[in-house]
Amino acid sequence: MIARRLLLVHAHPDDETITCGATMAKYAAEGAHVTLVTCTLGEEGEILVPSLAGLAADQADQLGGYRISELHRALEALGVTDQRFLGGTGRYRDSGMMGTPQNDHPRAFWRASVDVAAAELASILVEVRPQVVITYDPDGLYGHPDHIQAHRVTMRAIELAADVWRVEKVYFPSEPRSLLARGIEQFATSKENPFEGVRDVDALPFVTPDEKLGARIDASAYALAKQAAMRAHATQVDPGTWLHVLAENLGVEPVGVEYFIRAVGEGGNGTAWEDDLFA
Repeated sequence: MIARRLLLVHAHPDDETITCGATMAKYAAEGAHVTLVTCTLGEEGEILVPSLAGLAADQADQLGGYRISELHRALEALGVTDQRFLGGTGRYRDSGMMGTPQNDHPRAFWRASVDVAAAELASILVEVRPQVVITYDPDGLYGHPDHIQAHRVTMRAIELAADVWRVEKVYFPSEPRSLLARGIEQFATSKENPFEGVRDVDALPFVTPDEKLGARIDASAYALAKQAAMRAHATQVDPGTWLHVLAENLGVEPVGVEYFIRAVGEGGNGTAWEDDLFA
């Protein structure tokens, strides 16, 4: 039997857990080799732990180093042992949100040469030889410059590696319109509303019409592992985040069931939504 190998490219520590954590845990537990490539240390992230506020970029600028330890704890919770930083630890810096001065930092990932960064990623692809790759869609899920750059770098790296190793399938994480519409309706009159201010589900940047999704991965058995990994990213993930609130009110689906757009490759199980990324 051919060993299954899954490689994920994410911009910052915590992105992997929020978008794909249950899927990572599921495939790792089933014996697949799961590799995470993280593009930056997330130096520009908000700090939700008051006692660590001094780590901020405008103070000690040590948040990135601290987030390495958070990432290691999260991956331990998910059962993932192979993690690399693109180009080496600290090679690329968190670019901040679109249109901010941080975009212009000399090491900002947003400013990096796509071909240079893609060559670094291509070497990992050739080494690991994954059949399946997960990264962001061209809009970076919600427009973050590092997410957009991760998409560009990943797709270019796949091209550069193709003479040696051909990736069979590429997926972009997303959320189904029907699930989010149900959440907006259910929480409309709730005091604890993760969708506060949202009236139109289509205004959410990470929503995809159900018919455009390619895969639904039921990793509900690993919902608790994903929640533990989210808690490990304590500086970034508020206990009141929408994922936790939805899980408490709608069951495990918002945490343990993850959805993907299939960007490259053919579906393999004949259903509207694949239930296995390797099908």
